Amino acid sequence: MKENKSSSIKIKECTRKGAERKKILKKKKKARRQKFIGLMVILISILIIVPMLIGSSFIISLSSGDLVKGTDPLPNESLNILLLGTDSGDVINLENINSKKTDTIMVINYNHYSKKINLVSIPRDTLIEVDAYDGYGNLRHYWKINNARVLGGDEELVNHVEKLLEIKVNYIVEVNYKAFTNFIDAIGGIEMYIEQDMFYDDNTQDLHINFTGGETVLLDGKKSEEFFRWRENNDGSGLADGDLGRIKNQQKFIYSVIQKCLSPSIIFRVSKILDVVKEDVYTNMPANKIVTYGIKFALNKGITMSTLQGYNESLYNESFLVVDKESNRELIDSLKNGKYIEDTITRESYSILILNGTRINGLAGNLREEMESVGYNNIEVGNSGKQKKSVIICNEKSLKEQIKLDTGIKKFAKKSDEYENYDAIIILGEDFNGEKYY
Repeated sequence: MKENKSSSIKIKECTRKGAERKKILKKKKKARRQKFIGLMVILISILIIVPMLIGSSFIISLSSGDLVKGTDPLPNESLNILLLGTDSGDVINLENINSKKTDTIMVINYNHYSKKINLVSIPRDTLIEVDAYDGYGNLRHYWKINNARVLGGDEELVNHVEKLLEIKVNYIVEVNYKAFTNFIDAIGGIEMYIEQDMFYDDNTQDLHINFTGGETVLLDGKKSEEFFRWRENNDGSGLADGDLGRIKNQQKFIYSVIQKCLSPSIIFRVSKILDVVKEDVYTNMPANKIVTYGIKFALNKGITMSTLQGYNESLYNESFLVVDKESNRELIDSLKNGKYIEDTITRESYSILILNGTRINGLAGNLREEMESVGYNNIEVGNSGKQKKSVIICNEKSLKEQIKLDTGIKKFAKKSDEYENYDAIIILGEDFNGEKYY
């Protein structure tokens, strides 16, 4: 936060400001969670179900709109997909997708080492700093992140997401909110066993939930939203563990969606599914990458859901969520590269020699810088005789696999006494694409 502003804004610790404020924040959190899970269902359909049913020929036809070009992660980086849920935007020029506010912002983080998926929600009210004029001709410095795309397009939004989470965004998937209900309707609804009574009415939202415990109900798109959103009844009874119980219900629902979409009968509904995906989804992810990552996602070893935390501050008579990096440090660190090496052994423990076996000057030095950025700190460089194939010379299995993941080099050789002072030697050959390391 800049301290030279006229109002000398000082961000202070968040305090509880009365029962009414609690209720408002609670309702906002409910809405975000429903949208969050709903978008996750659509993502699963894109990355897992659609590739399995149709293959890459249909995926190629998916529109990228005006989305910026995506980039694949480097060998030592995690994959980060920015998932956006947008409002209707410019109703006159529907092709102007940058006019749409991003009411839901999620990052799907896939760790190549642990094979785990982190789903991180960034609240729409998160404070960002941008010098831009509002609709009344006033220059503002502080904005909500859901305005970022309107202010500066995809580049602006991606820039703030990357700063907040200390990651690199590789691809974007944009989903219109109506896609969730349309998708559930397209697959013919989901049968769910209702474990307990769900009776809740909120006239202000025109929300009326009415499910009787012990029944099995076919949920269409609208009923699925109601199932997602329920946590307590009109009389105050409900889930003993609150949001945790609701998450369990949502996970059961998602599992049922996947099972239905993988059943043979789904083939009769493919055309309806494709209509939903084509109409309501944009992505800059190439077809082959959707298929590749779809398979990896299907084989994942766990999904963790998190929300970026902060405290509330009033600016311009609006409520902003101010993110404190240190209070989110554990979450941010979890999005970075996992260690293939056991926790008791770190990259910094090893002595590495990198030899340049090509005529490209500085290749070994560039790789050293890249490896140091992920934790190695005892690396020497030099030159060797001309080498066609790059090779990792090492006798320790875990270290070999780690260096393979960090560099992309797949050829191994056993270490001789010539290199007894080093734990591993990397010889760079003519096949080594140095451009991807710097």
